[in-house]
Amino acid sequence: MKKWLVIGLVLFGFYQWWNSREVLHAPGVLVAESPYQQSTSVQPFQFKSYQIAPLAEFSLSARVLSRENYSLDAGADLAPIDLALGWGAMSDNQVIDQLSISQSGRFYFWSWQNQPPISNRQIIQSSSNMHMVPVDDYIANQLKDVRKGDIIQLRGLLIEANKSNGWKWRSSLSRDDTGNGACELFFVKEVSVL
Repeated sequence: MKKWLVIGLVLFGFYQWWNSREVLHAPGVLVAESPYQQSTSVQPFQFKSYQIAPLAEFSLSARVLSRENYSLDAGADLAPIDLALGWGAMSDNQVIDQLSISQSGRFYFWSWQNQPPISNRQIIQSSSNMHMVPVDDYIANQLKDVRKGDIIQLRGLLIEANKSNGWKWRSSLSRDDTGNGACELFFVKEVSVL
């Protein structure tokens, strides 16, 4: 009986690894276009226990640089997944392979040894950490299947979320900012993995 349990655990571990392994690509810019943002006429609405204020329509194609799941912080029930996403130079292996990329505490970090492959400004303008707010369980499940290295398309809204107790979380509306408040709070309506 123990033998079958061990075999089952090994197979389950292999299955988990297989489904989360990085997607590899040839060198070159994989996503040339920058994210698209425009004003929105969508009115505020209730979502779960949050009052949502739409700030902008938002869509992008990007390469997944890193992903982090959250279940314990204050916003985990709203945004259970963060994706560090790159476009332009930050979708190119020749750049990414020279960077160390990680996520922690709702932030996205990069570093390098010796010389940076591109300027800090280029990194900031062609990548971002985005807090994913899935519109429903179907979108949540699609986001759970996204792997590092995937090329994805997302469409939805940049939002501000408020609770009756005064808690507030607001999306950045710029691709030029960095640090606290620079991440997008992205109400995701559509996901496609290319």
